[in-house]
Amino acid sequence: MSISPFTKEQLLPQEEKLEIARQKSQLFIGIPKETSFQERRICLTPDAVNSLTYLGHRVMIEAGAGASSSYSDREYSEAGAEITQNTKKVFSCPMLLKVEPPTTAEIEMMNPKTILLSAIQLKTRKKSYFEALSRKKITALAFEYLKDEDGSYPAVKSLSEIAGTASILIAAELMITNEFGKGLLFGNITGVPPTEVVIIGAGAAGEFAAKTAIGLGASVKIFDNSITKLRRLQNNLNQRIFTSTIQQKSLLKALRRCDVAIGAMRGIERSPVIVTQTMVEHMKRGAVIVDISIDTGGCFETSEVTTHEKPTFIKNNVLHYCVPNIPSRYSKTASLSISNIITPYLIQLAEDGGIESAIRCNAGLKNGIYLYHGILTNKAIGDWFDLPDNDINLIVF
Repeated sequence: MSISPFTKEQLLPQEEKLEIARQKSQLFIGIPKETSFQERRICLTPDAVNSLTYLGHRVMIEAGAGASSSYSDREYSEAGAEITQNTKKVFSCPMLLKVEPPTTAEIEMMNPKTILLSAIQLKTRKKSYFEALSRKKITALAFEYLKDEDGSYPAVKSLSEIAGTASILIAAELMITNEFGKGLLFGNITGVPPTEVVIIGAGAAGEFAAKTAIGLGASVKIFDNSITKLRRLQNNLNQRIFTSTIQQKSLLKALRRCDVAIGAMRGIERSPVIVTQTMVEHMKRGAVIVDISIDTGGCFETSEVTTHEKPTFIKNNVLHYCVPNIPSRYSKTASLSISNIITPYLIQLAEDGGIESAIRCNAGLKNGIYLYHGILTNKAIGDWFDLPDNDINLIVF
């Protein structure tokens, strides 16, 4: 009889023991100062930092990182953050939060296997960006890809809400008397015909532009090729307004009469050009165009990218406002919005015991990952840049 190394009890069938308590992990987050042109936002507000440090996490912030969102270093240090002048020190943190994607020089400063959470702005990326991250075996998440339980993208949605609301306020400013403004008050004054607004696109930006315009008393017409989106928008506005699919004749008629036209159409690769130069030529002298979708190419043929310093130009006697990063103009609101979306993810990530187990537990967070330990896991990016991609579900079980 051979002697077994197991006791009689051990050889009996055992009940399966499931893992019960997940080991919580401690986060060490670095927030560098944004260096890219016109970026005034920051990922975490002092309140968010406070709720993270209260739970025992460390946050290191580069001095002056919150200044352009009107948050002082003092507010951050009182919230429990460590403030440093040393940029390299911030980039050496195991987890980094940025609004804009990092530059090649910034990627060089990162340690291997860092976790990066930032926007990705796919249209402005180059192949070398993904290759540089991949060499460092970085795990990278994009705000734009984070998904909610209902399948929507919360970060994209809330920035679209800001851009939509802002587009009307910007148009109202541009209509007052200046070198080219018509001297019109945006709204509905008794005995005076209301301002006429045409909105192209019935997504989140279009909806919030419509809400703001209606709130100011304007007469609004919305064009979109999706009947479902138009129906949802009417339900969300709680009132019947003029909606139409995009037909050249009725769109041209509306554009000829309007004082303000808002472009809020999203496309898969780029925004579709809905309004041709000929149609712009037919618009009233001094009318205002705000093209929100300029960051993906714009939906007016006459649109050209402008900056926050010199936001407008005149073409065909129509004033164009085509700044790609409208939410940055309202940096504090945008920072609050981003911060309120990211913070619960960060807390959950620590509760789940780090990024590895967090993506097993949270499909929305898993959707945000486009690089996992340097392996590209996003098919859209793989196709766009001709890079080999892998399905994350085959890497993380």
